[in-house]
Amino acid sequence: MVERQQGREKLEGQAEACPAADKLKHVPLLPPLVALVAGVLLGRFVPFERWQILGALGALALLGGFKSTRRAAGLACLAALVFAGALVEMTHRPGPAPELDAEAREIVILAGCVVEPPVFFENRGQFVLELEPGARARVSLYPREGEAPPRLRYGQRVEVEARVRRTHNFLNPGSFDYAAYLARQQVFWNASMPSGSPVRILGGECGSQFWRAIYGLRQTALERLERLYSHSQYQAVMIQAILVGESSRVERVWTENFRRTGTFHALVISGLHVTVLAAFFLFLLRLCFCPEGPALALTTLAGWLYALVCGWQAPVVRAAAGFTLFVVGRWFYRRGNLLNLLAAVAIGFIVLDPEQMFEASFQLSFLSVAALGALAVPLLERTSAPLARGLAGLADVGRDVHLEPRVAHFRLELRLLAEAVALWTRIPQRWLLALAAALLRVAFYAWELAVVSATVQVGLALPMAIYFHRLSLTGLSANILIVPLMSLLVPVGFVAVVTGWGLPATLAGWLLAASQGIADWHVRFEPAWRVPAPPLWLAAAFTAALLGLGLAARAARGWRLGALGLVTGLLVLIVWHPFPPQVQPGTLELTAIDVGQGESLLVAFPEGKLMLVDAGGIPVFGARRRPRLDIGEDVVSPYLWSRSIKRLDVVVMSHAHEDHMGGMAAVLENFRPKELWTGAVPERDPLWAPLRQRAHRLGVKVVPLQAGRRFQYAGAQVEVLAPALDYEVSASARNNDSLVLRLAYGRHSFLLAGDVDRRIEAELLERSLIGKSEVLKAAHHGGKGSSSAPFLEAALPAVAIISAGFENSYGMPSAEVLERLRERRVAVLRTDLWGLVTVRSDGLRLSLDTMRWMGQRLHLEPVTYH
Repeated sequence: MVERQQGREKLEGQAEACPAADKLKHVPLLPPLVALVAGVLLGRFVPFERWQILGALGALALLGGFKSTRRAAGLACLAALVFAGALVEMTHRPGPAPELDAEAREIVILAGCVVEPPVFFENRGQFVLELEPGARARVSLYPREGEAPPRLRYGQRVEVEARVRRTHNFLNPGSFDYAAYLARQQVFWNASMPSGSPVRILGGECGSQFWRAIYGLRQTALERLERLYSHSQYQAVMIQAILVGESSRVERVWTENFRRTGTFHALVISGLHVTVLAAFFLFLLRLCFCPEGPALALTTLAGWLYALVCGWQAPVVRAAAGFTLFVVGRWFYRRGNLLNLLAAVAIGFIVLDPEQMFEASFQLSFLSVAALGALAVPLLERTSAPLARGLAGLADVGRDVHLEPRVAHFRLELRLLAEAVALWTRIPQRWLLALAAALLRVAFYAWELAVVSATVQVGLALPMAIYFHRLSLTGLSANILIVPLMSLLVPVGFVAVVTGWGLPATLAGWLLAASQGIADWHVRFEPAWRVPAPPLWLAAAFTAALLGLGLAARAARGWRLGALGLVTGLLVLIVWHPFPPQVQPGTLELTAIDVGQGESLLVAFPEGKLMLVDAGGIPVFGARRRPRLDIGEDVVSPYLWSRSIKRLDVVVMSHAHEDHMGGMAAVLENFRPKELWTGAVPERDPLWAPLRQRAHRLGVKVVPLQAGRRFQYAGAQVEVLAPALDYEVSASARNNDSLVLRLAYGRHSFLLAGDVDRRIEAELLERSLIGKSEVLKAAHHGGKGSSSAPFLEAALPAVAIISAGFENSYGMPSAEVLERLRERRVAVLRTDLWGLVTVRSDGLRLSLDTMRWMGQRLHLEPVTYH
């Protein structure tokens, strides 16, 4: 016994001396995964030819055929996997997008197969139409008021008339590649049907019987939830999203507090749902005396069926695949290792679709499980897990000899305590032991939830900062409370769906309300910080530190504390972000952000102060539903964060039209400016009133400006040209309410004309306020009612910036304005064609840059244009 104990201590000492080797020995699939990932990255960024990769694989195969050491053979295999990853990336590289014979915004007749049934919300519907295999369009339809929407289903052949536009991204650094996201679903066009336009049902069926049955099952579940929660649209829509993944009707305001507290993951379809449903289904089968093998097989089939009904969403598919591997291992009596299982699933999905590697959902899914396996499991094994297992059969003294000493000691202490309490209260000792076991299980479960929540938040800190610019402080306690509630909601909700019974539906609604209340309470203590994307070196250092912490999880205490300290320090640095904004000192910069058919301008002053003029927005006409896309939150803010901007000094609202101020609320919340400058604003305007209240709540000073003011600001001169002192404000906002500014620095001036038309331009000319301005931000998106010939003759711009939406329905910029600019040899930079546009002046020379030029700057002397 002594020799065996000494041998065990020797092995443990060797493991602690070399924690990395011990860790990798138990996760043999981790090195191949790393090699495959490295190969995919190599193939993505290095222009290999196919013959080069095949030649390298052949050479490595020959090398592996010679007699060599085991280590050399292993290195050769890993190198071969690197090149195999590059080959996989090349094989799956997307080809050219399909073409449609139609002009921009032209009304065309589209005929095809309904491959995603329509979802209707308020007065709008949306479905996916497959025109040909691999070529799909997302169709929006608008029934007339009081008109019943068409009843469409999967597999119908239909014909519609619609305006077609190719999918398009906002071309700004930090923007989400939405076009590529849709292309992966084979969607290449957005089609908008005129209001009241009919959908003609054609004869014949299309699609497959299998998917017709799946979509029928999905539709039945959605309709049953709609009936169960007919009294509450909020509960109906939210529980449809939680259980079936139908989130198209979810309002952003309903989920905002979940996002802020880091609990939004509990609302969306994820691996958690598959795990909970699998456990519940397996429990029911075992309750019905189903043997373990068939029960596991049926549960696996149920998991894949759930993935199909949820729309084959990637997180659910990955979770179903992981559960399947777990069941296979259990069938062959293999003890599962969470990291090894994760690596196997990741290898499979990367081989099938390497593009998933670059999706946020893929990274978040695998990083969260990796954090559990590398950080949470070792910590729990050192703390509560053995003690929790030791609670079984507390009264059985014979079990103690088979347990490790600290667990046996723990059980002995509990029995002694129960014996003492029994003598004092005369309660039977076995009752006291059962009560102690129950209470301790609850305590251990709470501790495990805290550990899991903390490790997952640390593991996901980097992608959360990069993709969502959020790191939650209250997420630890919020997750401890909300995750169990939502985990209970999933099986209860499915009982309601399957049975149609109102009682479980009511309980599920109560669980949702409780979760919402917990999130609302926590958000009161959540700091209002948003995190810019960290610099590359910091992201790399934090990743390396996390890997070090995972390798040191089973090492000596000193190694663990050192790695934990390094991770904590780097995490504080990510949140604090003490890095200055990316601006050029001594330069006046004007950047037109691509916000579609709207406007948002970033101005960086020579002394470093930052000003945002307008924040874009999407106009909503009539009773149409407000879009879920918030230009301020989803487009403007990510660009500012990509430049390490945490605060703005001034925000300017040129006028109260939604395409200029729709994103302003999010900008005020995210960047907390000191002042909000405004032009002429109707006091009772429905858009302005809530924005003014928000500014007041945030402590932002509202400063109305009028013509005649001229002042120095951060190294440049600011002059207000409009609105005039005698300008009359109407009851509703108008384009001529616009604030017109001229910024001067050195020999250059920038004229920001808002949305004013020819009348205001004529008034400015009459008052001799328009002088030579090398850079003109053209008024009203280049609309024909502005940028008149006399105005351009007085301003003599060298460069004109036009902010307009890609293939917009307004015909902006107009051909007349473009012709007038061309006649005067003005360089025109348009956001609809060039994406983000930047003009800088160092006081002597202008520098132009656009997103399309990929950072290649063109320097222009203004004199060359006159």
